[in-house]
Amino acid sequence: MAEQATQTADRQRRKQRTGVVTSDKMNKTVTVTLVRRYAHPVYGKQITRTKTVKARNEQGAKTGDTVRIMETRPLSRTKNWRLVRIVTRGAGAALAGEKSENAAAVVTT
Repeated sequence: MAEQATQTADRQRRKQRTGVVTSDKMNKTVTVTLVRRYAHPVYGKQITRTKTVKARNEQGAKTGDTVRIMETRPLSRTKNWRLVRIVTRGAGAALAGEKSENAAAVVTT
């Protein structure tokens, strides 16, 4: 019982970030861009920094989706994150649906 409580506590301590999927061309992997904004320590100007990470995608996220990712054990040489959930669907998912409908219309014509 105590082991289960420590495992749950460990999972809650893992880093979680929200980002936008920029590429879904790999099998079961997406590239997520994380944006971080902070004030310059002296001048106070807002600075934007981006980082790109690879995450395990088992929920079918597409390009343009906003996703929540969680840090995990190394899954490959460059993949240390996994997809927790899809927060919002992006424009890319809607366009993919329209393309498939247009392709079907072209084939039947």
